[in-house]
Amino acid sequence: MLELLAAAAAYTATPDAAIGRWQTPVRHGVVEITKCGASICGSLMDSDGLRADPHLKDIKNKDAAKRSRALKGLVILEGFAWKSNAWADGTIYNADDGGTYTATLTPTSANQIKLKGCIVWPLCKTQVWTRIR
Repeated sequence: MLELLAAAAAYTATPDAAIGRWQTPVRHGVVEITKCGASICGSLMDSDGLRADPHLKDIKNKDAAKRSRALKGLVILEGFAWKSNAWADGTIYNADDGGTYTATLTPTSANQIKLKGCIVWPLCKTQVWTRIR
C-alpha cells in the first residue's frame, strides 16, 4: 500500500498526459481527449446509450437549436489551460441534463485522470477516468 501511495505522489503530470481515450465511471462512457491548439478538447465516442442507439441526439440541451445534433462525436470538454500540473478553467458539457459546467482535469497517474466539474464552487462532483489501452 505504501508503494502505491509513493508512486502516486511521485507522478509528475505533463500536458500530454491527458491525451487518449478514457473510460468514464458512469454509463460506460468513452471520451477521446486530443490537443486543440494550445488546449485540449474531448469528444464523446461511446456510451451505453450510444450502443443502444447510435443516432442519439442532444435532446436535453438548454439551447433548443442544438437539440438535433448527434451525441456521438460531440465535443464535451473544451477551453482548458495548463496550470500547476492540471488542465484548468475549461468546461464540460453534460448531455444528461443539458448543462455546461466549469471543469478541471488532473492527471493522477499514466492511466488515470481526475475530472472535477462544478456548477459553482463548492458545488462540484469529481470522477476518476481510466485510460483505455
